[in-house]
Amino acid sequence: MVAGSSFVQVGIVAVAVLGLWIGARALVDATVRVARRFGVSELTIGLTIVAVGTSTPELVVTIDAALAGLGEIGVGNVVGSNVYNLAFILGAVSLLRVIPVERSLVHRDGVALILSTLAGFAVLFDRSVTAVEGLLLVGSFAAYTIYLVRDERTAGSIDTEYADSRVTGSIPGGLSDRGRDALLLVGGLALVLISGHFMVEGASTLARSAGISDWVIGGTIVAAGTSTPELAVSLVAMRQGHVGMSVGNVVGSNVFNVLGILGIAAIVRPLAVGGAAIESLVWLTAVTVLMVGALWSGRKLSRPEGGLFVLSELARWVLGLLRIVG
Repeated sequence: MVAGSSFVQVGIVAVAVLGLWIGARALVDATVRVARRFGVSELTIGLTIVAVGTSTPELVVTIDAALAGLGEIGVGNVVGSNVYNLAFILGAVSLLRVIPVERSLVHRDGVALILSTLAGFAVLFDRSVTAVEGLLLVGSFAAYTIYLVRDERTAGSIDTEYADSRVTGSIPGGLSDRGRDALLLVGGLALVLISGHFMVEGASTLARSAGISDWVIGGTIVAAGTSTPELAVSLVAMRQGHVGMSVGNVVGSNVFNVLGILGIAAIVRPLAVGGAAIESLVWLTAVTVLMVGALWSGRKLSRPEGGLFVLSELARWVLGLLRIVG
C-alpha cells in the first residue's frame, strides 16, 4: 500500500512538471508581447509582474505555515527558495546559455537583492519576525517597486536579449492580440501555479514518509517545489532568448520572497524559528553576495560559474537530507 501511494505521488510530480513547462511557455510568450506593446522592458516586467506571479506558491505556503504556527516550514521555504533560485535556477540557466547582464541591472537590482537579503537576516537574527518588522519589510518592497517603475520611465527600457529572441505559439480562432495575450497570461500563470501546488504536495508527502524534519522539508523539498514556476519561466525565457525576463524573474522573486512574503506572513501571525535558520541564512547571504559578485565582475554568468553554483545547491540538499545540517 505504501509503495503504491509513493508511485501515485511520483506520477503526480511528473504530470505537474509537464504542466509547469506548458504554462511557463504561455506565460513568457504573453508577457513578452505585453511588454513590447506598452514599451516596458522585459527586465522590469520580469522583476515585478512575473516575479510576484511565480512567487505566489511561496506566498501561499508561507502564510499557511504561519497560520498553523509552523514558522520553520514557512521561513525555511522562503530562505530555501531564495538559495535555490540563485544557485540552482540561475546556475542551470547559465549551463543552457551564458547569461549576459547589463551593468545597470547589477548596480540597481543586484544591490537591491543584497540589501533585501541582509534585511531578512537582520529581522530573523533573533529567530523571530514580529508584525512590526513585517510591516517594515512590506513597506520596503513597496518602495522598491515604485522606484523600479519610476526608473523605467526616466532611464528608459533595459533589455538584455539574444539576437535570436523569439515569441512562439498562437491561439487560432480570430482572437484579438490583446485578448489572446490576456488569455495566455492568465491561463499560463494559473497552470504554472496549479502544477506547482501539486508538485509541492507530492514531493512533501514523499519526504515526510522518509522521516525528514520540517526545516529540511521547508528549505529543500518545499522550497524547490514552490520555485518550480521560477525555474520553468526562467528556462523557457532563456531558450527563447529573453535574458532580461529570465534573470529579472529570479532576482525579483528573491526580493519579493524576503520583503513581501516574509513581511505579509509576519503581519498575519508572527513567525518563530530554531537555530538551524541562522545556518541557512548565512548560506543564503554567501550565495547572494557571490552571485552578484560573479555577475558584476564579468557582466555575465559563465557556464563554469553556473556549474559551481548548481553543485553548491546539490551539496546543500545532500547535507540537509542526510541530517548533517538543519
